[in-house]
Amino acid sequence: MVVAISVFSMAARKAFTADDLVGTWKYLISDVPPEYESGLLVFEQKENKTVGYVEAAEKNEMKELTVDQGKVTFTTENQNGVFKYNFMQKGDTLTGTIGSQYGDFPIKAVRQAKK
Repeated sequence: MVVAISVFSMAARKAFTADDLVGTWKYLISDVPPEYESGLLVFEQKENKTVGYVEAAEKNEMKELTVDQGKVTFTTENQNGVFKYNFMQKGDTLTGTIGSQYGDFPIKAVRQAKK
């Protein structure tokens, strides 16, 4: 019975984390030129799946998006290359790194209030 409860609680935690991610998050990247340092992460629930996009100078779809026990990872691609995002979620804050051909940079995102 303990094993069954553990399995259900892990599944519930994973589902809660994915659902809890839905919304608009404003991000700030450290140590990059001003034109690249801020934008939005938008997470949506479509057909029982979490999807999203990054919106800055242009809108880029999140690819390979995974959400597991507070860890959020995905990639985006544009004319400047491929970018890999790695976050840990704590409530309404995502903290982590964004990796690119230019190096790895600290990134932090905060959930925006629903309008």
